[in-house]
Amino acid sequence: MTIIEKIEKDTRPVEDIPGVAFVNGKFVPVSEATVSVFDFGFTRSDVTYDVAHVWQGSFFRLEAHLDRFFASMDALRYKIPYSRDEVRAILMECVKRSGYRDAYVAMICTRGRPPVGSRDMRLCQNRFIAYSIPFVWLASPEKRENGLHVIIGSTFRIPPGSVDPKVKNFHHLDSVRSIWEAYDKNADTVFLLDYDGNLTEGPGFNVFAVIGNKVVTPDAGVLEGVTRRTVLELAQEQGLEAEVRKISADELREADEIFITSTGGGVMPVTRLDGRIYGNDRLGAVTQRLRDGYWARHGKGSDATPVDYN
Repeated sequence: MTIIEKIEKDTRPVEDIPGVAFVNGKFVPVSEATVSVFDFGFTRSDVTYDVAHVWQGSFFRLEAHLDRFFASMDALRYKIPYSRDEVRAILMECVKRSGYRDAYVAMICTRGRPPVGSRDMRLCQNRFIAYSIPFVWLASPEKRENGLHVIIGSTFRIPPGSVDPKVKNFHHLDSVRSIWEAYDKNADTVFLLDYDGNLTEGPGFNVFAVIGNKVVTPDAGVLEGVTRRTVLELAQEQGLEAEVRKISADELREADEIFITSTGGGVMPVTRLDGRIYGNDRLGAVTQRLRDGYWARHGKGSDATPVDYN
């Protein structure tokens, strides 16, 4: 049997991902959402995106995510045929049609593809995609409660002068290489340093250190996360000093507590760094207060945008 015959007889099922997507101007099952292999978003990582979440039927800080998404599109010179209000309505419709009360909701813009035979980005038609799938947790229930085990990677973060991390992007090969290093050392994930030896972020999350009465997070080389912003606000509300500044690897290792923040899980503790145990391998008191405060803000006031499921 030739390789072509084997391929044509392959009956392995394609994973049926649940959810609803908006692509090519239509709402379709997520499993039917596609991107051209010639799209510069695929071939050149010429794409930006943002991820919001719905919790118990309401978006959390949706306007902050829309602010960042439209700012990212402006920075990359993308133009889509939808206004901010229309994008908001499309996201709402994706969630409504999926029916999820707790959802992970993405908005994406790719460069698109130029006419055949051209590489002129100015001739590309930018493409907007959105989808709603069940809520995605960055860590397992056990790790969210008992803490992640992390290493400081040996691969440096792509410098902001090359790829601006404030523009949410898919330039993840520095993270991919670092995650494999973490796996090789039986860790869950990794923190990346810049070329000066200062902490930046991890794959898809921001990093915080608790040092005495201070909650500190890096000031450069990072995405300015919406969850990060929320935690900085909560820290001040709870009488903690919140600092955005440089953190060296050595200072991080000497912290009282370490935690990460992400839309995919909120506030999550780190209880081991490079093998060193923090808080007797348990969730720290300050981390717990901030985590509880983060989830308490859901469904309240201007932070909550209810979804009309009717």
